[in-house]
Amino acid sequence: MSWHRPGWAVTVVALLGTTGLALVVGGLATTPPSPPRPGAADAPAGDRSAPPVPPLGRAEPVDVRIPAIDVRAPIVAVGADAEGRLEVPPLDRPTLAGWYRHGVSPGETGNAVIVGHVDSAAGPAVFFDLGRLRAGDTVRITRADASVATFAVDGVASYPKDRFPTDLVYGPSGTAGLRLITCGGRFDRGAGSYVDNVVVFATRVP
Repeated sequence: MSWHRPGWAVTVVALLGTTGLALVVGGLATTPPSPPRPGAADAPAGDRSAPPVPPLGRAEPVDVRIPAIDVRAPIVAVGADAEGRLEVPPLDRPTLAGWYRHGVSPGETGNAVIVGHVDSAAGPAVFFDLGRLRAGDTVRITRADASVATFAVDGVASYPKDRFPTDLVYGPSGTAGLRLITCGGRFDRGAGSYVDNVVVFATRVP
């Protein structure tokens, strides 16, 4: 399945912990992105005045480091099931991050997507503090070819699940972008899930 093909229905489901909490962060690829809720940051596209960084070739990411929130975590490749739902790292290993392997790899032209749990039955998970990132913070992705793709955060936004900005996250891009996704907002006990998604938008820098 082509994640970016117009007209495809895209549904992303991240299960949190062993309690079966679910996060739906998808919609139709043709649905225009909704603005973030009041108080959330817009998703700037980076410094357009700076010359673009030449893209890297394809290589699987193996490690993510985010110094500002003290994250260093292994990355595992995840795919999508027959219904278009994104697989996530094992529920019993909430400190792992998951890279959507059918999309671009971090450093290639396009938007690479990495998801992570926010919490688990045991406590905070890999992306627990993702919403604390600010513009200019650095994300470093070590790749299987020993190269490191460095990204600068452009912005952080929170979106209701039913208004997830599919185009901004999964749509095509002329630069090497990175999207980090986790759960956020209030926990709805009736639904057994968080009501929002936190998305970090980042652009590759030298």
